[in-house]
Amino acid sequence: MPIHNRIADFHDEMTEWRRDIHAHPEIGFEEQRTSAIVAEKLESWGIEVHRGIAETGVVGVLRGNGSGTGTIGIRADMDALPMQEEGDAPYRSQIDNRMHGCGHDGHTTMLLGAARYLAETRNFDGTVHFIFQPAEEGRGGARKMVSEGLFDRFPCDTVWAIHNAPHLPLGTMAFRAGASLASADRATLRIRGKGSHAARPHDSVDPIAVGVQLYQGVQTIVSRNVDPLKPLVMSVTQFHAGTANNVIAATAELIISIRAYDADVQDLVEKRLGELCDGVGRMYGATVELEYLRGVAATISGEAESAFAADVAENLIGSDKVIRNGERGMGSEDFSMMLAERPGAFLWLGGGEPGKDYGLHHPKYDFNDAALPIGASFWASLVEARLPRG
Repeated sequence: MPIHNRIADFHDEMTEWRRDIHAHPEIGFEEQRTSAIVAEKLESWGIEVHRGIAETGVVGVLRGNGSGTGTIGIRADMDALPMQEEGDAPYRSQIDNRMHGCGHDGHTTMLLGAARYLAETRNFDGTVHFIFQPAEEGRGGARKMVSEGLFDRFPCDTVWAIHNAPHLPLGTMAFRAGASLASADRATLRIRGKGSHAARPHDSVDPIAVGVQLYQGVQTIVSRNVDPLKPLVMSVTQFHAGTANNVIAATAELIISIRAYDADVQDLVEKRLGELCDGVGRMYGATVELEYLRGVAATISGEAESAFAADVAENLIGSDKVIRNGERGMGSEDFSMMLAERPGAFLWLGGGEPGKDYGLHHPKYDFNDAALPIGASFWASLVEARLPRG
């Protein structure tokens, strides 16, 4: 029986799994219930299970038929977002300020569906590692898994991940060799001035005035310091100062989100921010401290791996539904930390259709369950193609 037909047989069960996870969302490193469900299902299918990796991560190990030594890692993220759901589905979030607003419930379910099929058929020769990762949403789950020896304990010749894409039509898949998503850094600018009564501004060193100049200076780093052919986005997302209407504050703080594709652009931004803080601070008689934190790297898929995955998708869903040169974006994905360690590719699975047009991180977003068997079938097809039986 073709892979897609077999997996379609338990589409209803997959939908139940996904909606149960959706109703009980857990944010990064708190995915106790979700990881327990994952582990229990894997074990019930005879898959070797390893728990507690990066706190709540799970890895399932399945060996196929034959004596092959090839290995493959397939990753799904499990965490939700700290946001309030506004949808009205009967399975909507049961927890305040917790929501699967990015479709990780679907990612987890698709990988579970593939694991079930592969455990039943074992029509491959080698070892597949099912990597269920915690804390993708800005909490460094992939970095923590790697630092704890993920690939030492579970060797992977290649590693792969899918993200759902509500902006692409249901059933399509998009691939892109090279960089497809940006790095994500965070800069905090802490301003120390001199407070005073609001009626005596001449007695103050106003940190808000300093912050305004810093805000304007940040924009010139993008427009006047960086090669315009190299993507860079710098967004001041927070500006904190003051507690009372009649007091000029003594301190202020700006927080900046920085997205880029090139490491040399990240280096330049950090250098120029330091110079900007020093110069503006001295000009106003204030002190400006810069804290620059490197986040995840740019997501870079291998050329050969991306092409291979697109070939697998064409055999599964047809060439008319495969986008080989998908668009790039300035969002980020911490699967990049795994791709920095092993060759592989990051892929997009379309889930858009009329009535399901809310974007990722929207309070009414909901993963399209019609995409579940497509994603699971692709994973199973990829494993069988990468680890073929002789």
